[in-house]
Amino acid sequence: MTSLVLTLTETLRYRGAVGQWSWVLHRVTGLGVVLFIILHIIDTSWAVFYPDLYVKAIAAYQSPLFTIGEFALVACVVYHAYNGLRIILFDARPLWWRFQQRAAMVVLAATALTLIPVFILMFNHVLKHYSDTPLVLPLGVVLLEQVPFGIGMVLALVAGLALSGLYGAVSGGKEAAPQSSRAERFWWSFMRLSGILIIPLVFGHLAGMHVVQGVFDIQGSHVLERGIAAGLEGGLPAVGANIAQVGVNSSGTAVEFVGDRWNTLVAGVAIWRLYDAGLLALVVVHGFNGLRYVLTDYTMSSPLLRRGMIFTCVIGATILLVLGSGMLVRTIDSTAIEMARNSLCRLYEENHTEVPEVLQCAAETGQ
Repeated sequence: MTSLVLTLTETLRYRGAVGQWSWVLHRVTGLGVVLFIILHIIDTSWAVFYPDLYVKAIAAYQSPLFTIGEFALVACVVYHAYNGLRIILFDARPLWWRFQQRAAMVVLAATALTLIPVFILMFNHVLKHYSDTPLVLPLGVVLLEQVPFGIGMVLALVAGLALSGLYGAVSGGKEAAPQSSRAERFWWSFMRLSGILIIPLVFGHLAGMHVVQGVFDIQGSHVLERGIAAGLEGGLPAVGANIAQVGVNSSGTAVEFVGDRWNTLVAGVAIWRLYDAGLLALVVVHGFNGLRYVLTDYTMSSPLLRRGMIFTCVIGATILLVLGSGMLVRTIDSTAIEMARNSLCRLYEENHTEVPEVLQCAAETGQ
């Protein structure tokens, strides 16, 4: 805690030092991205395991609160990526560090130049969404949906601290030898190599899922209405999906959207499953190792807390990798899609919104 207070006070004291602010922004944006990774992997797994929960999660993401969060997320990803490239380049060419202030300004400028057109395109999706009559969940409902995530994070932290305490008791309070320099050199190299590999993957994901076809275009009656207006036999197709193979999103649910992407084959290969698998592995390990760096920096004075933070990061990464791998090898079938459609119909009813006829909910809801 003392280290954290020192970081904040020294950053404020040396205001105007671009290098210091770049360091702080890199950590803050990294933490924001890790938080999103946790939410995103868990809720996407619901498309396979709990379709009705995934429908509610996407409805929450279409709320004003998460709309603001989506813009913040994209800004975090873009800045973290560009600043990470700056760090990688300077590490490879140490003599360049004397230009770090100029490079930090270049990173900020590149971030702004990237975000301006991206935000314009994203805002167009927002305007189009709210120009219709969208399903908007109340803020209280949206916040309540996030409670399980918070509880899960607390449980992971408690488990990490418990394992740390158990380790301390078994070892008689003796401190384990610090990680060998070889191991730390491996992680140092991994963070830089994985960062380079992640950038095109995550930028491609952001372009497809947040710019070309945002969260507003994957679920709701408007998905069906816009598809029909475009002359399609049903809703809008999922970005990257082969309509000839999987058709369009005829249920208007995010569950079918995910299924259509994952079921698209290129030369007999489920290309989007492989893409997401690579992104999953790289982002989770990179993100949680970065989280380890941050948490252990601020707990160095307490062996119990420092070990606990390491255990917590290992637990979190393991859970997400297992859960993500499990969803990628499963199939989203017609039963899951039907469950999702019925859940969407119930959401309209529960929030006192007229159920659009295009969803064809009458038989299931008893209207």
